[in-house]
Amino acid sequence: MYEQQRFFLIQVCLLLISFCVLWVFFPVGGSIDLALIHPWINETGLFPLKNDWFLAKLNHSYVKTMIIGVYSLFFLCWLASFKMEQLKPRRTEFGYFFWVSMLCTISIGVLKSHSAHACPWSMILPSAEGFYWDFHSTQGHCFPGGHASAGFALMTGYFVYRQKQPARAVFFLISGLILGFLMGWAQMMRGAHFLSHNLWTGWVTWLINCVVYAVMLKMGYTGAAPATFMKKIL
Repeated sequence: MYEQQRFFLIQVCLLLISFCVLWVFFPVGGSIDLALIHPWINETGLFPLKNDWFLAKLNHSYVKTMIIGVYSLFFLCWLASFKMEQLKPRRTEFGYFFWVSMLCTISIGVLKSHSAHACPWSMILPSAEGFYWDFHSTQGHCFPGGHASAGFALMTGYFVYRQKQPARAVFFLISGLILGFLMGWAQMMRGAHFLSHNLWTGWVTWLINCVVYAVMLKMGYTGAAPATFMKKIL
């Protein structure tokens, strides 16, 4: 019990501190956003790397497809656990990972669809001096970063495995952070997002995971065998 309380106390502190840092230092379209995205804009206000193969195809299509493949594998294993006796003890593991990962990505998608923030490549207008930023652009639907959510959602594995397989938990945590950040950075280079868009994606993903994990523990999941836990809630 003490370990759980300590864990959630740390998570609350991290979420609050990171929220304040993002709110103060990384406002959408703020000075840091503009400074980091400026090297990827040419003198006419265009993003030369917008259609770059490595960024547009490799990053935005192929890498995302591979990550979706990971989620699909967990989903198929979860379905198979209802038929295959040897997979039944791992049903919670597979289901937890897949459904919470989907909850994270869908939540980001919903937030993005209702957002008034436009994408950087839609906010630049040409002028006699070169270009300027139109922060009143009404195109919207670009915050938080949807593409990066596929990578950040891998952090769900940290919560799935932290009690029983800490090494695997750390693997998913680091993988999620690295892939989410790199996928988001590549989108920034294309002009699709500001850095803040993707940092907020990571924050929301972590928040959702903390809330779901707390609910799971409240329901009785304390590291018992998955099959035992499933009997409690079915």
